[in-house]
Amino acid sequence: MGKTIAEKILSSHSGKGLSAGDFAICKVDFTFGQDGTSSIIIDRVKELGADSLKTNFCMVIDHSAPSPSEGVSRVHKKMRGFAQDYKVFLYDIGCGVCHQVIPASGKILPGDLVLGADSHTCTYGALSAFSTGVGSTDLAIAAATGKNWFKVPETIKIIVKGKIPKGIFAKDIILHIITSIGADGATYKAVEFSGPVIDNLSMDARLTICNMVVEMGAKAGFMPVDKKAVDWLKARGVPANKIKKIAADKDAHYAQVLEYDISRLTPQVARPHNVDSAVSVTALKDVKIQEGYLGTCTNGRLEDLEIAAKILKGKKVFPGVRFIIAPASREIYLQALKEGLVDIFVKSGAVIVSPGCGPCVGTHNGVPADGEVVISSANRNFKGRMGNPNSFIYLASPATVAASVIKGRINDPRRCF
Repeated sequence: MGKTIAEKILSSHSGKGLSAGDFAICKVDFTFGQDGTSSIIIDRVKELGADSLKTNFCMVIDHSAPSPSEGVSRVHKKMRGFAQDYKVFLYDIGCGVCHQVIPASGKILPGDLVLGADSHTCTYGALSAFSTGVGSTDLAIAAATGKNWFKVPETIKIIVKGKIPKGIFAKDIILHIITSIGADGATYKAVEFSGPVIDNLSMDARLTICNMVVEMGAKAGFMPVDKKAVDWLKARGVPANKIKKIAADKDAHYAQVLEYDISRLTPQVARPHNVDSAVSVTALKDVKIQEGYLGTCTNGRLEDLEIAAKILKGKKVFPGVRFIIAPASREIYLQALKEGLVDIFVKSGAVIVSPGCGPCVGTHNGVPADGEVVISSANRNFKGRMGNPNSFIYLASPATVAASVIKGRINDPRRCF
């Protein structure tokens, strides 16, 4: 019997052949924490008596950057001190969101085993790494020992085919799939994406899709290592001889094989307060909004900003609507400046904030008031996600967000192209 990508990666990191359902101790390649989780990681590492770390490790200050409070500032200071003492890399304020700066660093390779103290670590599956989120204590153990235990997940194969319609983007595709499968429909499973639509997607789009597999309960998601992936890694300084062309065997066993033809897919919007509640944008045309948010580890990349700028150029944000934009990294921010995107955004009435997670996780930079409605390019919309449990969050693509902020209500982006 052949092996899935998940089985292959965990087998190679355990030193023995593994199949779905097996348990094993595996060597971990890369670990990281962010400012919402690193304080506990630091405490546990020190409790373990580790005076050095056994994995490639970094920390990212992104969830509250710059610091909005005295307490958060103490955490940031603690992280800076630990980075200096243990000689590990720290992405400080303004560098960007962990799930952008880490894969863009060239330190994550196909076939790697990656643990992050953040639930959306699954993003790096776009590079065909087995990458998953864990708690801070598990992360500390992996960083301090170089290993952790794993249960090999079963795998769902998802084939996406058809012609991508006008106004449809990666976010629409993954919202549609999550709604079909359900928020717990892939619990503790790996997901392999394939098919002509996936082959045609950019790396930014593939990162978007893998970012959200955890929203259907998945442990990890995988994209193909094709020419696009290889070129993307090479552009980030990775030598060609370090890029493995990892792929599942033809006779690999899958828990399910699902096919989606998106030829007639319409722009999707997930309604409050569940990600798996997406409907066509046309069903929500009467929903007024008070805030729009473009950014996050899901949709704050350059391609996302370019799509929004194309819609906003020469237009104004609707009176009474706040439009907040957070580029996913400093690199993206600089490129957006170079391309004139920031000029378009500011002239439209949008507000650009420092690269980071603040509005998405509700720590600062855009907490909505009671009863307010937000349309966001983020990955979660449960109560309180943006800092106020009495607000309402709709999730959509950058195109739908941009189209909506100029109308003051949820709006079909297909009219803008």
